[in-house]
Amino acid sequence: MSGERATAVVELAVADDVELVGGKAAGLGRMIRAGERVPAGFCVTAAAHDRALAASGVLDEDLRREIVQAYEQLGAGPVAVRSSATAEDLPDASFAGQHETLLNVRGADELVDAVRRCWGSLDEPRARAYREAAGIAEGSVRMAVVVQRMVDPAAAGVLFTANPITGCRTEMVVDAVAGLGDVVVDGSAPADHYVVNGREPLMPAGGCLDAARLSQLRAAGERLQRSAGAPQDVEWAFDRDETLWLLQSRPITTLFPLPRSDRPGPRVYMEGGHMQGMLRPFTPMGMAAMRAAMADYLETVGVPADPFIGHPGLIDVAGRMYLDLTAFARSKAFRSRLPGSMELYGPRVSGAMRWVLDDPRFAPVPGRPYRLRTVLPAALRLAPGMLAGFVGAAVAPVRARERAIRATAAIRRRSRPPEALTSTNDRLRFAMTTMRVFLGPGMREMLPPIWAALFTRVGAVALLGGIATESEVDETLRGMPHNVTTEMDLALWQLATAAAEHRDLLLHTPPPELAARYLAGELPEIGLGGFLQRYGHRGAAEIDVGVPRWAEDPAPVFAAIAGYLRVTDPDQAPDRRFARAAGEAEAKIDELVRRGRRTRPVRARLAGVLLRRARAIAGLRELPKFAWLYTFAAMREQLLAAGAELTERGLLERADDIMFLNFREAFAAVDGADMRALVIERRAEYAREMRRRRVPGLLLSDGTDPETLVPRAPASDGTLTGLAAAAGTATGRARVILDPANARVEPGEILVAPTTDPGWTPLFLTAAGLVTETGSPMAHGPTVAREYGIPAVICVPDATQLIETGQLVTVDGAAGTVAVQAERQPG
Repeated sequence: MSGERATAVVELAVADDVELVGGKAAGLGRMIRAGERVPAGFCVTAAAHDRALAASGVLDEDLRREIVQAYEQLGAGPVAVRSSATAEDLPDASFAGQHETLLNVRGADELVDAVRRCWGSLDEPRARAYREAAGIAEGSVRMAVVVQRMVDPAAAGVLFTANPITGCRTEMVVDAVAGLGDVVVDGSAPADHYVVNGREPLMPAGGCLDAARLSQLRAAGERLQRSAGAPQDVEWAFDRDETLWLLQSRPITTLFPLPRSDRPGPRVYMEGGHMQGMLRPFTPMGMAAMRAAMADYLETVGVPADPFIGHPGLIDVAGRMYLDLTAFARSKAFRSRLPGSMELYGPRVSGAMRWVLDDPRFAPVPGRPYRLRTVLPAALRLAPGMLAGFVGAAVAPVRARERAIRATAAIRRRSRPPEALTSTNDRLRFAMTTMRVFLGPGMREMLPPIWAALFTRVGAVALLGGIATESEVDETLRGMPHNVTTEMDLALWQLATAAAEHRDLLLHTPPPELAARYLAGELPEIGLGGFLQRYGHRGAAEIDVGVPRWAEDPAPVFAAIAGYLRVTDPDQAPDRRFARAAGEAEAKIDELVRRGRRTRPVRARLAGVLLRRARAIAGLRELPKFAWLYTFAAMREQLLAAGAELTERGLLERADDIMFLNFREAFAAVDGADMRALVIERRAEYAREMRRRRVPGLLLSDGTDPETLVPRAPASDGTLTGLAAAAGTATGRARVILDPANARVEPGEILVAPTTDPGWTPLFLTAAGLVTETGSPMAHGPTVAREYGIPAVICVPDATQLIETGQLVTVDGAAGTVAVQAERQPG
């Protein structure tokens, strides 16, 4: 028998090469070799499919004979015929239900036809769409086919060795029916549902499974999970003799990864990236920079910290930055305040924290969540200067603002590396410590004015109690002056206006091409160099040092310019809209003062003073981050230079590979360690995480996502509910955007996004409203939306999936609702 023919059909017991037999057959082979009870069968390999494709889809006589011979050796009779694609049943792609399965296939002719149908399902629209969504290149997947002896089941179904809904790893979930289990898999019939919790006694309340059957399934699930090293999705069947057969075992691909920590006991973590509009994963170097920054901050307040670790309460889960809140959740003094404080991140996160506090595992314990001997010296060191700055900003806001702006310029100067910085080791050491220039005096100049602005707002709300609502007071903070992000966006608008003579070029050339031509010096001068000199250290996901800045890749800037050039209504020009918002805010202050004078004249006048002082300094809200990003730009420059040197030595493939190492690994590379294989693995993991659409706001150490356990509030037809973030109403066509790079928002459209940070805000100038899935009213995106006078609703669960581009939506930023009409137009 030739080598080619030898690979056309293989027994399941020896199937192990995924590229030859596919994921499903390889999984079955592993189970057989581990001693599990699996129906006998064989695999028609991907090589056989290749042979058929080479013959224009014709199954040649030799191949047909091999398949039929294997079928006869199996005993003929009824068989199950199922696809086993080479990208199927893998850790990050299950392809559940995307390819063909045929049961009770009888006879040689039916079998050959079933094999052909499995091959054909590789090109079904649903399978193509799944591959596209999973980032799997078209043409890279091959199809094998599994043929197994049919089991005549008394009961069958699916076992998940971790709860696929809540993420809990201590629970198994079983769905079962009497007879064939395919109706469970395809969802065409109701199933008996069982949740098996740890080692608790099994007491099923009816259904087709008793305690003995559930016990067998639990034991099998434990074995399979232990063998595979990850939670498994298992198909099974009990035959008429009560024998358990395992029909398939594959990884559960939808689970959010488990937190890893050395701290004992059940723990609760809060995702911290969304506070900065960051839901995408950090690069490994981006996370390492966050750890180093935390260590630097702790050092400034007198707390020693390892710069490679930062603080043990910062946990990297799937590239997301989680903060350990366990000590506060278990503190008698603090726990009751947690749900209220989390209202800022939406009602579901707050509700999830209430669920956590009701969990007996997080019962309160005596003691503080911190050590006084640690906190007290830090407070004594920082408090006097911060308090003096706070009082000074409240009394003389203009002087405080000027000091903060000078501090920003000083941070930019001090972030520049010394000229003597030449060795790779020195570059890495500089990168690891450069954020320290932001801490200390500079930060102490910038933070007190922001606190003073918050205090003056709170004071005004209190003074106007019974006279004006809090939402009305917030209207006085629109069109805020001295906001560096607003100034950036308006500067870009002015640049676009001045570049009108190049309108056709800028409108009709793809942004990536414009960016490449600009960097090559092949574009006409439009003033972009001056803009990037001032703002080129910014970008989307800008708190990740591993992500390119606009100065490196100005494609998003060109996309925003194209959007601005589409504004044809002079009244909708961004500078006019901003000026209008500022005028309306000033008029609102006058209105509130007049209204208050009728009953409380002294309070009204004092509230007016506070609101005008707030307007003088509240725009500084964006300044600390803007200044901090100068240190990121300097860090990134040196890291890329170090990466280039390591590439020359053959230890990396390209300079930006260094962003997929942490600092320890980068120093190891300097010492000669070849990091290329690790970088390939990390890049693949990063690409997978970039496709993840949902990240738990709270996460328990056993993998539970508490938000899934909070009942959803009933909503009116077509109305989505979130959190009010910027007052006002707007109606327009939705524009759903997942990444601001190369994206555009047409004038009058409603921007719908997972989250936003300042890198998104150039899109705001043409948007009529904003809807996001996560965030906080105090985060950068909603803050800028308020200043532009754009209605905004945040924390709308699954907004980017429930709303489609082109649908007509109405955003009510005061009520926190988004009304979605069924009508849709192409977008």
